[in-house]
Amino acid sequence: MGRHRPKREWKPLEDRSCTDLPWFLLFTLFLVGMCGICGFTIATGGAARLVFGYDSYGNTCGQRNEPIEGVRLSGLDHTDRKFVFFLDPCNIDIIQRKIKSMALCVSQCPTEELATYYDLKRFAMINGSELCSYELPGHKYPQLPERFEKCPKLPVPESKALPVFNRCTPVDISCYAKFAEAVVTFVSGNSMLNRLIAGVAASKEIIVGLCLLALVLSMILMVIIRYISAVLVWILTALVVLGSLGGTSVLWWLYIDYRMTMNETMTKDLRETEEPNDGMKTPKDHAQGLLIYAVSATVFTGILLLLMLFMRKRVALTIALFHVAGKVFIHLPLLALQPFCTFLALSLFWVYWIMVLLFLGTTGNPEKNEDTGLVEFRLTGALQYMTWYHAVGLIWISEFILACQQMTVAGAVVTYYFTRDKTKLPVTPILSSVLRLVRYHLGTVAKGSFIITLVKIPRLILMYIHNQLKGKENACARCMLKTCICCLWCLEKCLNYLNQNAYAATAINSTSFCTSARDAFMILVENALRVATINTIGDFVLFLGKILIVTCTAFAGVLALNYQRDYTEWVLPLIIVCLFAFLVAHCFLSIFEIVVDVLFLCFAIDTKYNNGTPGREFYMDKALMEFVENSRRSMAMEERGRSKRARPKEEVELTEVKAMAPGTSSA
Repeated sequence: MGRHRPKREWKPLEDRSCTDLPWFLLFTLFLVGMCGICGFTIATGGAARLVFGYDSYGNTCGQRNEPIEGVRLSGLDHTDRKFVFFLDPCNIDIIQRKIKSMALCVSQCPTEELATYYDLKRFAMINGSELCSYELPGHKYPQLPERFEKCPKLPVPESKALPVFNRCTPVDISCYAKFAEAVVTFVSGNSMLNRLIAGVAASKEIIVGLCLLALVLSMILMVIIRYISAVLVWILTALVVLGSLGGTSVLWWLYIDYRMTMNETMTKDLRETEEPNDGMKTPKDHAQGLLIYAVSATVFTGILLLLMLFMRKRVALTIALFHVAGKVFIHLPLLALQPFCTFLALSLFWVYWIMVLLFLGTTGNPEKNEDTGLVEFRLTGALQYMTWYHAVGLIWISEFILACQQMTVAGAVVTYYFTRDKTKLPVTPILSSVLRLVRYHLGTVAKGSFIITLVKIPRLILMYIHNQLKGKENACARCMLKTCICCLWCLEKCLNYLNQNAYAATAINSTSFCTSARDAFMILVENALRVATINTIGDFVLFLGKILIVTCTAFAGVLALNYQRDYTEWVLPLIIVCLFAFLVAHCFLSIFEIVVDVLFLCFAIDTKYNNGTPGREFYMDKALMEFVENSRRSMAMEERGRSKRARPKEEVELTEVKAMAPGTSSA
């Protein structure tokens, strides 16, 4: 016989212990590896070459260099030459994203336009900055035959050094006319586009103000949504029911009308056409198609109405959860700052990641390009895997930061729910949740985020393959790729939802990730209909909230931009504002959605292990308590109704037994 797994005992906020410690150590080692890549790029000179620049012979500007085997003019002392100068700065390879020109280290960028080789000589003599290759003496520039290949292309434009990166950049932007000309010509030649861009430039203050308005509206909506959630839910329910009934009725009306018309014209058509055309659809086929649509719509409407009938009580639970979630934001106002903190953490990490990626681009072994004769630095051998390691780090650490947000919100909501006396809440439940996360549960968050990473990486690889093969693969391969991408996307969404509930279970009971995920999954399965109701109706209500914020922001934008009478001048600013408003609303209402999901898990655990009797009192809020009491009253009324229906039958059976008793005794 198999071992029987002991029943889970939920002890909210009682015991705290470290969870998934091996995964915390593994994640720590991974972070050490990420830092090691950064340290490697700094130690091998990749960071210095990116910041200070290097010439075409492998010398880093501004320092003494070691000679490179097989490369002439390497190993020079460039202590006094701190700026990178390109002989042809306008020769840019857009595809490879680099300048196709010889680079030199110079002591000073040209401060004026140099039109002749005599000007180059004069600049070298006066400023000591030689702009031709190192082996050419400055005082002989005009006479040397190598000047056409190893001196800058004339005229040399006036340049200024970029701050920090020390690259000599032409002051006149027209230097880049070869690839900028098309854009400039398109913008200047297209009067509508020109006016749109001018409208954005003229309305930048209004755009900033409207973006701040969207931010404020999102924060306000999270508090007041509990007052309007009931109205939104019942409006949604009414629209769905009326829409399905109306659509079904229209289909049946079309079918009946078509049948009546077909019956009237059937005889006439048969008289005019002796032989029917098999290549065309007959009226009977159209009628049959309408009948199939009408029957399908009827079945769908019937199922929908039955679902609405059975789920009507669970709709009330969704409204109660929204009401309590609004209270949570009143008691825990710092929850509204979570999107800012997460965005800041992600931004800092992404800046660091891009910086190290650029360092990797100038790290490696020097190799001479046989076509150009210039030196390039490339990662070879096992060092090539550092780039892949760095790419995995982007996904895992980003998911880790998002998971930390989910765990922090879950911990704060759990503290609020399972604290009976709300006046005894910690001064800052959010800060307490962060401290618990850092002290006990970083391993759980690392494990959950790694699982998402394992699903996301194959999906991104398949998306890359699909983009690379676009127009080359056959229809079957394209369909299989899209199917795999879609399946991985669905799996990722399901795992995200399960992870979020696992974090909430960990915050409640301080269990490991797998144990928490299993316990949360069992609770969700036991409340499958409630979960479906909350995820469908709740998500749609939140979507309506996003639309409400976008609509209000757009209306305010129309009023603010109304003085610009030309429509095309403010349509682009309005589109920008609406996109920003939707993004902000999505970030804030996603926090609200997490709060609702955590509250539901807490409610399900509360109702499963407590019944309101002494010693097993509920933890829930009054709004949820009213829902439970109403549910109990409804169940009691149903029980009384069933007992009344069963009582007459019992009385008849008792009468029959009494009537049979004398006969039995006489026999």
